[in-house]
Amino acid sequence: MKNFIVSARKYRPDTFQSVVGQDAITSTLKNAIKNNKLGHAYLFSGPRGVGKTTCARIFAKTINCQSVSEKTEPCNNCESCKSFNENRAYNIHELDAASNNSVDDIRSLTEQVRIPPQVGKYSVYIIDEVHMLSQQAFNAFLKTLEEPPAHAIFILATTEKHKIIPTILSRCQIYDFNRIRTEDAAEYLKYIAHEENIQYEEDALHVIAQKAEGAMRDALSIFDQVVSFSGSNITYASVIENLNILDLDYYFRLTNAFLGNKISDVLLTLNEILQQGFDPRNFINGMAAHFRDLLVSKDPETLVLLDAGKNIKDQYMEQSKQVPVDFLYEALEICNDTDLQFRYSKNQRLTVELALVKLSGLSRDQKKKNR
Repeated sequence: MKNFIVSARKYRPDTFQSVVGQDAITSTLKNAIKNNKLGHAYLFSGPRGVGKTTCARIFAKTINCQSVSEKTEPCNNCESCKSFNENRAYNIHELDAASNNSVDDIRSLTEQVRIPPQVGKYSVYIIDEVHMLSQQAFNAFLKTLEEPPAHAIFILATTEKHKIIPTILSRCQIYDFNRIRTEDAAEYLKYIAHEENIQYEEDALHVIAQKAEGAMRDALSIFDQVVSFSGSNITYASVIENLNILDLDYYFRLTNAFLGNKISDVLLTLNEILQQGFDPRNFINGMAAHFRDLLVSKDPETLVLLDAGKNIKDQYMEQSKQVPVDFLYEALEICNDTDLQFRYSKNQRLTVELALVKLSGLSRDQKKKNR
């Protein structure tokens, strides 16, 4: 049996072109390499799983490549590239500051910096989670970071830039990484699904990308989890079941019931949702999000604000035609007030039921106003 490799490792980008959702940063780094204007210290900052360490590795690999391509990508054929790909590169050093955060660790690093590289032009030091260094370690690092040997380049990566002392920040070129857009993450998941010969529904991959909340690594971990659950055919139903997400169909059904003043249908649907173990507060927030999505679906200009797969977008556009704008305004206010009441409510189910009864009476009240 072949050893399983998680997608986050197997499909980790190894060229600037394959990095997902960080085009501005990769273009800047490529231009710096192309024009031979390399800094001696870089700080890559941003949320988890967006490509900070990956870009640091690609950058380190490219500046040491002996035959960089016209597109400023590593050749993968020279000795430097091969040693990097085989994890035996002696000129690229990775340090985890979370477990090496003392003054002695930094002193050991500064001693190592003096040694020139045996292969390639630069010794690159990638320090991950650099904000974990102690105050004393930061101070011990200052002089080396400001005036390193010509062959040394430092790349610091952090998820919490605000914890790094200003004297360190002032010595670095700072690159702020963005969260990965849902569309970009979904497209990369499609590519992986094709590579792995896995059938999929686009809405299913879109839900996975949404659940990852901008972290590509999280999206790949969720993808592996869903594949383990559903096999070689990823469906929308299997994804929401595995990730314990409430089916949007409930919100569409409830909205139709609100418009028809069907209070008994509404309460029975709520009971069905709660019996599946969903939290009532999360449900009412989901209901508010549904009304918000219906509101942005009513205008073609704001449709770009709807973060959903194609089939679900079509459902929103169809239902938005049936729902008056005034209804949506008042419905959003009711949901927001209900969420605020949860903090003081001793009977959360009753709080939600009262909100749904109010929502069921909205269309009737609006008809009376219009008479």
